[in-house]
Amino acid sequence: PLVAATMGMYDIAEFGTDDKLWQLIALCAGTGGSILVIGSASGVALMGLEKVDSLWYAKKVSIGAAVGYFAGIATYLAQNALIHG
Repeated sequence: PLVAATMGMYDIAEFGTDDKLWQLIALCAGTGGSILVIGSASGVALMGLEKVDSLWYAKKVSIGAAVGYFAGIATYLAQNALIHG
């Protein structure tokens, strides 16, 4: 839903379908949901199957997921800068 929402926010003539903006949006939408347990379908399944509490997840997992999220964005931007100048 997040990627679909952003598709209406940006003009396809200005940002082509292969633009780096769409790659970054896909990266953010695909990995950002892991920061909150309810942000992804797998997180909701984890809560249901393993009876994981959202407060436990926030204390034990969210910090690591956020670090990985921002490290992924930094790596993408650095790689993009190296490849495209």
